[in-house]
Amino acid sequence: MAGPLDIGSSLISQPWALLVLSLLFVGIYVKYNSGPRFANPKKLPLPPGPKPLPIIGNALDVPTEKMGQRLKELTEKYGDVVYLDALGQPMIILGSHEAASELLDKRSANYSDRIPSVMRLISGWEWTFVLMPYGLPWRRRRKEMHQFFHPNAVAQYQPLQQRECLKFLAKLLEKPETFLHQVRHSFASTIMRISYGVEVADENDPYVIAVEEGVATFNQAFVPGAFLVETFPSLMRIPSWFPGGGFKRTATAWQKIAHNMRDAPFEKTMESMANGTAEPCIATTMMENAMNRKDADLAEERIYARDVSALAYAAGADTTISTVQTFFMAMACYPEVQKKARAELDAVVGPNRLPTWDDRDSLPYITAIAKESMRWQSVVPLGVPHRSLADDEYKGYYIPAGSTCIANLWAFSRDPKVYPDPETFNPERFLKDGQINPAVQDPNTFVFGYGRRICPGRHFAEASLFIMISSILHTLNIDQAIDEQGKPITPKAEMTYGVISYPKDFPCSIKPRSPQAQALIYAGLKA
Repeated sequence: MAGPLDIGSSLISQPWALLVLSLLFVGIYVKYNSGPRFANPKKLPLPPGPKPLPIIGNALDVPTEKMGQRLKELTEKYGDVVYLDALGQPMIILGSHEAASELLDKRSANYSDRIPSVMRLISGWEWTFVLMPYGLPWRRRRKEMHQFFHPNAVAQYQPLQQRECLKFLAKLLEKPETFLHQVRHSFASTIMRISYGVEVADENDPYVIAVEEGVATFNQAFVPGAFLVETFPSLMRIPSWFPGGGFKRTATAWQKIAHNMRDAPFEKTMESMANGTAEPCIATTMMENAMNRKDADLAEERIYARDVSALAYAAGADTTISTVQTFFMAMACYPEVQKKARAELDAVVGPNRLPTWDDRDSLPYITAIAKESMRWQSVVPLGVPHRSLADDEYKGYYIPAGSTCIANLWAFSRDPKVYPDPETFNPERFLKDGQINPAVQDPNTFVFGYGRRICPGRHFAEASLFIMISSILHTLNIDQAIDEQGKPITPKAEMTYGVISYPKDFPCSIKPRSPQAQALIYAGLKA
């Protein structure tokens, strides 16, 4: 068996390995000799953190899995602002909502940039404003998104959301074992109508499949540390067929998926618009507005309309999908929560109708369940990293320009000082005297991001969560599934790992709450 030196000698003897290693060492050298250690005009100390090693800095301290948990351990040891030097790239880990709010929210003019991403450019996601650098292209897309998803605009989607919710409930009555899939399909169907005016098929709709495949690639591509080329752009010089160039082949495959998600439904809507058969939607509204402006560059406006229509799915929908799936997990594990929720629904709504948005202020326990579903299993554990544009100072510490700033949302949701016994699903933590307690931090203040980068779809997401959760609890029973031995199967509170985390597959039993509740669902569909 070869020892370490034999393996090293064998590796170095390969020409391709020498090329890859040379590019890596060049990248490390450049980063190491252009880092923030040569800036800092006020000679302020950097935030505390683990001692860096020569050349590689804190590269070994940057976790590659369970990042939320591992970074929380660092901030518990060093404080709520931690500095890491990852191969010459300054990283600021924000371990408290207070620190994240101060920097990313109150000082958002300096912290609204994104880190440069090679994978964004080569994997087909160059058009998404979620990852775009701070600048005019980002601001234009953000402005367009806002006009369709600000609080007053969101109200116009309520009839559609109610209708899709009823279809979702009916599907659960027919195929309860497919509940995780049906959650995805319901939200995809709603967003496709809003973005493109397209009515999707109940099963295997090509546009829904395209969206789900696209979001899946996004979720893999932009996990911090997933691709070495993000740290060492010099690796782009490696041919795709060469050892070490596999990321290029992956990116090429993902590019087709991401562009298909963006282009296919938009082109269909443009065809319908040309034929005079298109339904009102984001895509048609943007194009009609452009055509009514004499100075508009229609080719450029078409690109904006295409991008914004596709972005709408990511503007809260996928976060909502994960939260509703988490809600099902919680209900299977905490039957006493269902019991209290139904008591509130019976008192306010009664047995003869379904909940509406007009009931929202009278259903504080339902609202608390929605908040706890957002908090209990962190949907976006690390958010999307911000980047500082200029040198800054925080609590006497120096924050270099170009720092990657990671807000550990997972840690925020697990802060025992804010949320006692954080691993327990407890909606009552948000209540006082039967009403929402404003003194308890609302998870929505961090789940949807910070500052100018806050998710523009958050109001739509919150409205969707309320109508889904209230309607499910009013009409259905969610229980633990029973195994072959007749024993209940308690779901494990486990999440997938990605930019967005989802509950790992779990079974549960879903049945109508009563014949009258079942009749309400079908009557609503016929109305």
